[in-house]
Amino acid sequence: MGKIIAISNQKGGVGKSTTAVNLAAALGIMGKKVLVIDFDPQGNTTTSFGIEKRRIRNTVYEAVIGNCRMVEAIIATAFRGVSVVPATQTLSGAAVEFLDLDRRSHRLKMQILTVKDDYDYIFIDCPPTLDLITINALAACDSVIIPIQCEFLSLEGLVELIEAIKKVQKSINPNIVIDGILFTMYMKRYNLTAQVVEEVKMHFPKMVYKTVIPRNISLSEAPSFGQPIMYYNPNCKGAKAYEEFAEEFLKRQKKRKKELAINNDR
Repeated sequence: MGKIIAISNQKGGVGKSTTAVNLAAALGIMGKKVLVIDFDPQGNTTTSFGIEKRRIRNTVYEAVIGNCRMVEAIIATAFRGVSVVPATQTLSGAAVEFLDLDRRSHRLKMQILTVKDDYDYIFIDCPPTLDLITINALAACDSVIIPIQCEFLSLEGLVELIEAIKKVQKSINPNIVIDGILFTMYMKRYNLTAQVVEEVKMHFPKMVYKTVIPRNISLSEAPSFGQPIMYYNPNCKGAKAYEEFAEEFLKRQKKRKKELAINNDR
């Protein structure tokens, strides 16, 4: 049964889509079967996999509104082990339309459950908001990866997001946990970078991933070529960082699974 992970931060430009695309691609290369759900109306994840939006028949919008089944919106990419449920601007109106639908916070979850067993991991790329679209993602997932940029204002947004996750845990999805916090656009030579990292580690010591994603030109270029970084420039620092992150991600999943098994035996 697939593990569902939301990649979320209400602050824009922190590397959510970059992380969704490249973590999925790295895991695919490692032999995992991965589904990426683009749940952001901007559709950056869709574009980053080289999917032409004008040729898309069904998107995540059609699935969550009920106009098609999730399986009918899945597109197999050219990259090993990775499929995508695409998004276009039509998704931007979903938050309002959800208000008139039954189980409005669980529209995405109901669709994911129909395909969950077909994948090892399902990643949901969330929009930079805390509206009903993101609530649907948090209601559907098992855990959350939080990418944050190494700047001071990211700390304020991080606290706000963690509080939102706690509220979802209390009211909608009691099983949700924070998988980890991933530092992106990391520049070691900047003093502010070190200060932000230390501040987050002090407040959330068990959540921070050891791997950091550096600021890298190839990571910025790859989406315009419709390729994950390990296909566009496999030898660059960005590709190596996401490969390392994928390995750390899998180790953390294995550890959490073991801990869960121990708790269930008690």
